[in-house]
Amino acid sequence: MKRPASVPALAWPLLFLLLAAAGCSNLNGTRLEPLLGADVNLVRLGDRVAESLLTRAVPPLLPRQPDQPVLITTLVNNDQLAETSSFGRSFQNNLAAGFVSRGYAVKEVKLRRDLLVREEKGEFMLTRDLQEMAGSQRAQAIVLGTYTLANRVMYLSVRLVDPADQTIRAAYEDRLTLDANSLRLLGLRFDDSNGCGPSGPVCPPAPSVLDRVLY
Repeated sequence: MKRPASVPALAWPLLFLLLAAAGCSNLNGTRLEPLLGADVNLVRLGDRVAESLLTRAVPPLLPRQPDQPVLITTLVNNDQLAETSSFGRSFQNNLAAGFVSRGYAVKEVKLRRDLLVREEKGEFMLTRDLQEMAGSQRAQAIVLGTYTLANRVMYLSVRLVDPADQTIRAAYEDRLTLDANSLRLLGLRFDDSNGCGPSGPVCPPAPSVLDRVLY
């Protein structure tokens, strides 16, 4: 890309520093996001969600209790609770790593049709089989999560639920702008056709802030 003559050579490093200082979140959804670390990193996100749930849990969970594990379920599509994806399975592993690194015993519950949140009964009502599993494992909590997609925007919702009475002990909500890699985990890809938009194919990233300022 040819540099505009009107922009002095010394101004380029300054522009990049200003963009970085403004926060990488401002670049989420642009072509600069992978270069400056604003793309979706499931490892860091899973660790952040685990930390948030453990910090906010009321009553708090007990670490170093192998006889009272935390059950972490596969994240599912909020519009179709019987459906998951590579994103949901991968993020389950990232969440589990976040709990284990903080000293909590963890057991994973992979998605099966008999181990789901109950459809049409509220998104976090547990199926009987999942309740029985939690009881047999003496689980102190269950981590349940859903995601909702709107083009390349994902609304992420993760709950820490008491298996005894299904009360929510902690919650984490986030809004993510998905990049090419995270879209692939959902079985999606960018489409730069004219029909891309909220109800059509996934739109590619917008021009970067730098491109919009200089060109």
